[in-house]
Amino acid sequence: MADNQRIDDLRRRVQKDPASIAFAQLAEECRRAAEFQESVDVCRAGLAIHPGYLSARVTLGRALIELNELDDAQTELELVLRSAPENLAAIRGLAEIHHRRGSLAEALAQYRAALSLARNDPDLQQTVLELERAVEPPKALASAEGLSFEQASDEFLKHLPPPPALADVPEPEAPAPQLAVAQPDVLLDAPALHAEPLEPEPTVPDAVPAAAVLPPVAALNPLQSFEEPIAEPLRETVVEHVEDDDAAFDDVAERERAMQTIAALEQWLDAIHVARTQPHA
Repeated sequence: MADNQRIDDLRRRVQKDPASIAFAQLAEECRRAAEFQESVDVCRAGLAIHPGYLSARVTLGRALIELNELDDAQTELELVLRSAPENLAAIRGLAEIHHRRGSLAEALAQYRAALSLARNDPDLQQTVLELERAVEPPKALASAEGLSFEQASDEFLKHLPPPPALADVPEPEAPAPQLAVAQPDVLLDAPALHAEPLEPEPTVPDAVPAAAVLPPVAALNPLQSFEEPIAEPLRETVVEHVEDDDAAFDDVAERERAMQTIAALEQWLDAIHVARTQPHA
């Protein structure tokens, strides 16, 4: 009843003097009483006389929001903010407009601006928190034992080194049979070789690592034109196996047999070098 009496008194004042600034109070009281259309009409009549009355323009914008006339409301509130960028009521009104339209990111930006001016407003804090959850969902958390699968995948791809260059070694057309270390009489009997007789080397048993499989003797014929020697990369593979993987050998004898394989490969390489550098009949 008291509110209605106050509104009636203000109405009489404005009717008696249309130029009175009491129109702003009347419009705000009408808005609070949910008389939104009367609030809009009173504001527009008074602002026609007092266009710079910013608080009345804020009341107009907020009443227009309640009537769902969002475009007109936004125009009024943005006009206020151009003159008073920190007008809290105008910022909150603009945030509500974006919120009603479903533009959550824009609404969140305006609500945050309002919260920076009213840091202890619990309603604003709750609204900002809810919009943050909707607009900015939390990232996947690491598991109790470390990174999540997605985080681990991202880290792996981020630090993945470039692929290693492939060795320029010709592949044999057929699988190479496993041979014992080339015996001296085989090398000496090859018509293309002119090397001095080599000291016999013990045959390597079957326990030699798989990396030490030798190609056929014909594949190393120095009279053939091949770009890369086959025995050299094979020797390096065995050497690396012996030096870097000691744990692969069960006993000293097994390691010794691997060393014998390396020695035999070096003899092959020496024989090829001699055959290449000496003239052939």
